[in-house]
Amino acid sequence: MTQIEIIQNELEPLRQNLISHDLYKNIDSIENIQIFMQMHIFAVWDSMSLVKSLQNSLSCTTIPWVPNKNTNSTRLINDIVLCEESDFNDQGVAMSHFEMYIEAMNQVGAKTSQIDSFISHLQDGNDYQTSLNFVKVNEDLKKFLDFTFEVINSQKVHLIASVFTFGRENLIPDMFVELVIKFNAQQNKDLSKLVYYLDRHIDIDGEEHGPMALNLINDLCANDQDKWDEAKEVCKEALQRRIKLWDSINETIVSNK
Repeated sequence: MTQIEIIQNELEPLRQNLISHDLYKNIDSIENIQIFMQMHIFAVWDSMSLVKSLQNSLSCTTIPWVPNKNTNSTRLINDIVLCEESDFNDQGVAMSHFEMYIEAMNQVGAKTSQIDSFISHLQDGNDYQTSLNFVKVNEDLKKFLDFTFEVINSQKVHLIASVFTFGRENLIPDMFVELVIKFNAQQNKDLSKLVYYLDRHIDIDGEEHGPMALNLINDLCANDQDKWDEAKEVCKEALQRRIKLWDSINETIVSNK
């Protein structure tokens, strides 16, 4: 059994907990999709922060440029960044997946004021923590985001790559996608941009980014057992944090009914 397979086996109970979470069956209206998206957009944003952290570590993003010793890792992360930061939306316009999600929120009627304010504070030069404190997000969402930045700030590239690979958007199950498609077909609310975003992630994560990310972890951990052990533990915590976030969004939805 490979080291990747060992990690996947260890994570499978947590992964099953996530993809069978009660949250999905409780998203039974457009209003509840809106609630989900208003919180989930922050997870979409912090995924981009993981990606860019990896790019900063695995390729030269400073001037003057110098070559990176591991060109295979450089190629892998740059391929991922190209799509995550500048993919094509449903109209063929180049934009990040974060921006695609914002478009989908606007189409669905989900409020973007909180995430807009957060991004505005970052653009004004405020740091992550100051900006997050200003917008006063849900406590479980804050803990989820804080954990991501603890991993980023560790500057341990193998841990950042592991959280990106095993703890991100490939955890949204087919049942949720089918639910969104069903709502879209009802024609009382156009959800085509959300359907496109989800379909795009399924295609990319399954066929491109997933295998790329696994190769990246193999390159970064190599034959260092301590790194593999650290990667396994940080992945477990990433999924546990995601479960708590899903619990919190589900409680918000249930209390709104």
